[in-house]
Amino acid sequence: MGKIRLKNIRIHSNHGCLKEEMLIGSDYRVDLEITADLSQPAVSDQLSETVDYVHLNNIIKEEMTVRSNLLEHVAKRIIDRIFKEIKEVTEVEVEVSKINPPIGGDVESVSVKLGITR
Repeated sequence: MGKIRLKNIRIHSNHGCLKEEMLIGSDYRVDLEITADLSQPAVSDQLSETVDYVHLNNIIKEEMTVRSNLLEHVAKRIIDRIFKEIKEVTEVEVEVSKINPPIGGDVESVSVKLGITR
């Protein structure tokens, strides 16, 4: 087994329960780690035999455009899409962070991390 990680994907989106968040949006950071059998592509050097991180990044970008109230919901949608579209993936861990959340304090970010094994 092997792991592929995408770190610090930065996206602006409109998630949240507050009216202001829905209208003007916030900045987000997404970190992703997947587990898959990478032994064959390690030998063959063929993109068609591995998990393409461009595909993973596109899933994240597309799911982040779909507005949700909760970060938990966004994270679960990302995981569901990865499992649906990439059969080689056996485990996914995704962390979605809202940068400078409107919670009445000096907080750098709030995060939700979900991990699911197929």
